Amino acid sequence: MREIPGKRRRLLPQRNGGRSEMLHQALTFATEWQWPVLPGVAPDPQGRARCGCPDAECVVPGAHPFDPGLLAATTDERMVRWWWSNRPAAPIVLATGGKAPCAVSLPALAAARALEALDRMGMRLGPVVATPARWAILVAPYSMEQLGELLYAKDFVPGSLRFHSEGGYLALPPSETGIGQVRWERAPLPGSAAPWVPDVEAVVDAVVEALTRTGVSAPEL
Repeated sequence: MREIPGKRRRLLPQRNGGRSEMLHQALTFATEWQWPVLPGVAPDPQGRARCGCPDAECVVPGAHPFDPGLLAATTDERMVRWWWSNRPAAPIVLATGGKAPCAVSLPALAAARALEALDRMGMRLGPVVATPARWAILVAPYSMEQLGELLYAKDFVPGSLRFHSEGGYLALPPSETGIGQVRWERAPLPGSAAPWVPDVEAVVDAVVEALTRTGVSAPEL
């Protein structure tokens, strides 16, 4: 059955207290969907736009792993419970690739216009993660070889497109980071099964075409 374009309902109901909500969401991603996750760096409490990591010029404050490192990402329930019991407000970071989704991201304004164009084209999309600066369209896992062939075949690819594949990461809702709240622009449909995601080829083709058709300038961010 074809999904109806537009914003979907929130993934899960809000629970009392954002901290218990973070643990609940992390467990959903890890145990029900089998997406490997780990806690991100909390934003610096002394400065919202700064990161809690040692890099004073961090470009993704609070939205990346630090301790533990990315390789520690897991679907193990006990480990996830331990992490968010000890760091209840930590952002939820997805280790992209492998059996987990990858993602294609672009600046928020260009992404909003591209999604409108994709809806008009009847393009089926899966979940879309949004921050104030960028939106990320979740896609099926792909290899760097696949991506290289895809991009090589194109005459034009916007320089602001970013690709989150194996070895990459992405902050998931409802994380709070140094650049703002992470939310669902297109939320997964309710249920215990991992959400459907499209192939990267379909998304890149459609996004490039939509940006070209609409004349949207996608600045480098």
